[in-house]
Amino acid sequence: MEFLKDLTDIVTLLPRGGYIVQTAIGYIQFGSPPETIKDTMSLPLGVPQIYVLPKEFFNWSKGISVAEFEFPIYYNYFIKKRKTYLICYESEAKRFKQAFQESVFGPLHIDLHQDYDTAAGNMHVPDITKEMAYFRNNMQFSDLLAFGLFENDSFTIQGITIKRDSAGDFQVCEGERVIANVKGKVEYKPTYDIGERLPEPYKPPLFGVTCLGMSNGFDPYENTSGFIIWLNHSGIMVDPPVNSTEWLEDSNVNPKLIDSIILTHNHADHDAGTFQKILEEGKITIYATKTIMMSFLRKYASLTDLPVEYLMSLFEYQPVKIGKPVFIHGGRFEMFYTLHSIPAIGFKLNFQGKSFVYSSDHNADPALHKKLLDEKVITPERYQELRNFPWDSDVIYHEANIPPLHTPIQYMNTLPEELQKRIVIYHLAKKFFPPKNETHLTLAQFGIENTLYFNVATPTFDNAYQVLSILRHLDFFTDLPISKAQEFLSIVEEECFDKGDTIIREGTKGDKFYIIYSGNVSVKSEGIDTKKVYGSYDYFGEVALITEQQRTADVIAETDVIAYTIERDKFLSFIADTEFENTLRRLVTVRSAESWNILSNSPSFVFLTSYQKTWLESILVPIEYTDAGTLIYEGEELNELYIIRSGKVQVSKNETIIAVLKEGDVVGIIQNLHTGKPAAFTFSFTEPLKLYALRQDDVARFIAANPGVLMKMRYDFVNDADVSLS
Repeated sequence: MEFLKDLTDIVTLLPRGGYIVQTAIGYIQFGSPPETIKDTMSLPLGVPQIYVLPKEFFNWSKGISVAEFEFPIYYNYFIKKRKTYLICYESEAKRFKQAFQESVFGPLHIDLHQDYDTAAGNMHVPDITKEMAYFRNNMQFSDLLAFGLFENDSFTIQGITIKRDSAGDFQVCEGERVIANVKGKVEYKPTYDIGERLPEPYKPPLFGVTCLGMSNGFDPYENTSGFIIWLNHSGIMVDPPVNSTEWLEDSNVNPKLIDSIILTHNHADHDAGTFQKILEEGKITIYATKTIMMSFLRKYASLTDLPVEYLMSLFEYQPVKIGKPVFIHGGRFEMFYTLHSIPAIGFKLNFQGKSFVYSSDHNADPALHKKLLDEKVITPERYQELRNFPWDSDVIYHEANIPPLHTPIQYMNTLPEELQKRIVIYHLAKKFFPPKNETHLTLAQFGIENTLYFNVATPTFDNAYQVLSILRHLDFFTDLPISKAQEFLSIVEEECFDKGDTIIREGTKGDKFYIIYSGNVSVKSEGIDTKKVYGSYDYFGEVALITEQQRTADVIAETDVIAYTIERDKFLSFIADTEFENTLRRLVTVRSAESWNILSNSPSFVFLTSYQKTWLESILVPIEYTDAGTLIYEGEELNELYIIRSGKVQVSKNETIIAVLKEGDVVGIIQNLHTGKPAAFTFSFTEPLKLYALRQDDVARFIAANPGVLMKMRYDFVNDADVSLS
C-alpha cells in the first residue's frame, strides 16, 4: 500500500476519501470514510483533532459510512490524550451521538436474557453491563468528543471559520481570507491488498477458512481483520471488513458464493463492510444475537437517517441464541458472549468431525478474569465460563492486541506448545508478533491463496446439495415445490469445459439450457459494445429453446467452466406454467444488443451484475412516442418508471425546467414508485421518444430480491439527479 507522507496543497483528497485542509491551527478533515486514519497517521502533523461532518453520513453507492470517526477519536483519546472536535449542525450531532454510543459505549439498555435459550435449563446469564462499565473505567462521552455547532451555517474555532452552503459544500476562512473550498460530497476509494489473484475462479471447498485481513484498524500496512468460513461449498463472512467485495472480485472469487454474515459486534473494524455485502446482488442472511443486531441497526439508522425497520428489510435476519446451536450450511455453530467493552460473541463450529473456534474480540488472560472475580465485576459462574474457553478445538482463531480490551500476545505465547500449534492469531499487527524462533503460534495469513483447508469426509448427499444450490440462487425458482426440486435433480447433467472452448456457436440449433456452477463465460454477439460476462449461478442459452430459432451468439469459456445443463424438451417441460417460463418469454422478446448496451452504459445501472441486467431485460416493455407529450405529472401516483432508449425528456418543478434527461437516464424516482409516494417532478418531451417501461409490480419483485439496487439508485438518482438534475 502507498502512504501519504506529506501534503502539497491547502486542500488534499485523502487516498481513501475525505479531504484534509491545512490551516494555521493544524489539519481539519472533512468526512471520514472507513480507515482514513491509516491515511493520516504518517502525515507530519499526524491524525487531525478537528473534523467536519459531511451533509450525507452514508455513501449508498459504496455501502459505507463516510462519517466513520470512531478510530480517530480513539487515537486522539488513548494515544494523544486529547479530545476530538466534531463540527456539524445540532441535528447532525444528535444522529452522530447515537451511532457513537452504540460503537463505543454499547447499548444504553441491555437485557441479555433475550439472547439465551430459556429451554436449555439453568443457564447463567452474565451481567455484561458490569463488564462494559469496567472497561469504560468512568470514561464519559465528553472526555472523548466535543461538538462545534454551526450557527447561521458558520462556525469559528481559534480564528478559523468554516461555512456550509445549502448544497452541503464548505468554505474555510482565516479571518476574512478564503483559504479553501471543499466539496461536501465525500467519495470513497477502496484501498487494500489482495495477495495473489487466482488464475481460475475460486471453487469453494467443503470446509475451509479464508482470512480477509489479519490486523486491526490502527495498522496502516495490513487489511483489517475479517474472514470467510467455507462450508458445503458456500461462504459465510464473519465481521466483513470494508472493501471485502472488491477484494473478492480482484482475487477471482465470485461474491455470489457468499450468502451469509455472522456479525459478532459493532466496532468499526468489525462491521464496516457489512452494508457493502448487504447491497450486493441478492438478499443475504445475517446471524447475530438480538442485542447485537438491534445495536447495529440503531447505529446505521443514525448514520443513514432511515428507520430501523426499513434497514432490516434489506436482509434476512436469523436470531442467535446462546445455549442453542444454529446450523448454517450443515455446520453446527455454538455462540458465546466474550469479554469485551461492548456486547460481542464468539463461536465454536463443528462440521464433519472437525472443529473451529473464533474468539472474536475478547480478553482471555486468566489474571484479568481473577481480578474481575475478586472485584465482583463477574460472578463465579461467569468466571468458570471464561476459564472454559473451547481450547480443545482443532483450529483456534484467536485475537490478540492491546489489553485490557484484547488478549495480550504475551499471554498467548505462554500457552502449552501443543495448544499454540493449533492457534492462529489475528487482529494483531505483524510487528507485535513474536519471532518465529520464540513461538509456536501462527499469525493469520490473508489472501485466497492462503486459505486453510480442513480434511473432512464428504457428506453423503454432497452432489445433490451442490445441484440444489443452483435453484437456491436463481430467484425465479425460489417458490418451487419439493416435487420440482426432485425433478430438477433427475434432468440436470454436469458438463465441464476448458478455457477457450466454444460452448455455443452462433447459427446452430439450440438443444440445451446452461447454468454456470463455476467459472466465467463471455457472450459475443453483433452490436454489443460492453463485454458480456456471466459467472456462477448465471444462465444462458434460453433464447433458442423458447423461440426454436438458431443460436444468436457465441458463448466462449473465459476460464475452465463447470455447468449444469438441461436438454431442451426436459427444460421446457420443467418450466411449463412457472414464473420462470413467463420471465424467459418476456426476455426473448426484449433482449437485444440495444437493451444490454443501455443498461451497461447508463449511470443509473452501471453497478448492476450480469444476472441483474438479465432480470431487468426480462421486465422491460418497449414504448415509442412520435409526438410531444407528458410521461409523468408532478404530484400524480406513479405506476411505472422509464429508461430512455433515444430522445430527450425535460424535467420540471413548478413549471420550471430544471434538467434534460437523455439516453440511459431513468424517468421517475424508483423510491417513489416503490413506496407509493407521488411523483416529485413533471417529465415531458417535445420530440419523438423511445423508452423502456418498468411496471410497478415487476419492479417490486426485482427490488424484493435485490434490495441493494433500490438503495444505490437512491444515492445515484435522488441525491445527484434530483438536486441538480444535470
